[in-house]
Amino acid sequence: MGVYLVSVGAEEWFGDEEDGWGEVASGLNAELLRRGLPTYEDVPPETDFAAGSGQAFEEKLTPSMTGFLALCQTHLSREESETLCGWTVLVPFSLPKEIWLPIESTDYESMVAGAPQVLPLAEKLAAAVDLPAETPATCDSLDLSGWFRHQAKELATTRTGPWTKDLDAAFYVALFLRAAQHSIRRGCPIVCT
Repeated sequence: MGVYLVSVGAEEWFGDEEDGWGEVASGLNAELLRRGLPTYEDVPPETDFAAGSGQAFEEKLTPSMTGFLALCQTHLSREESETLCGWTVLVPFSLPKEIWLPIESTDYESMVAGAPQVLPLAEKLAAAVDLPAETPATCDSLDLSGWFRHQAKELATTRTGPWTKDLDAAFYVALFLRAAQHSIRRGCPIVCT
């Protein structure tokens, strides 16, 4: 089990099945219309898995977030931190203001954020920790998780820099950076599930 960030294709996004996101898609479109914005209909279909293709996104939130949250406090405002890491649904288009919807429970609301707002915040943190160029650009199947568990530790012995001081924090910087980049590049939502 655990918490994952995953990309969602059109079938699941608009689906009415129990594990589909159709209710969220409808609620989001209703709120977009209320705000005078175009609805979000152009979701790409899910593709067959191909490692390294950049067509899917899947990462597990396993490491401790303590260092990452401290990094956010140091480099971002409270509002920026909430935008960067408070979303449950990330969409590939700009949202001047986040949208709150009842997701997974009617007892609380979850945030829908725009990837164009999340990306510059993640880029700011990536610059602050000097995230290495070797960090995987695609995250089809836990690519970041595997890289930070193995290759990053090895690289950190020869390539020093702020990113090596807390590999868990660097993982989350890379995670939010790659999630926003993937959402924009593929035009798809990414959900926290």
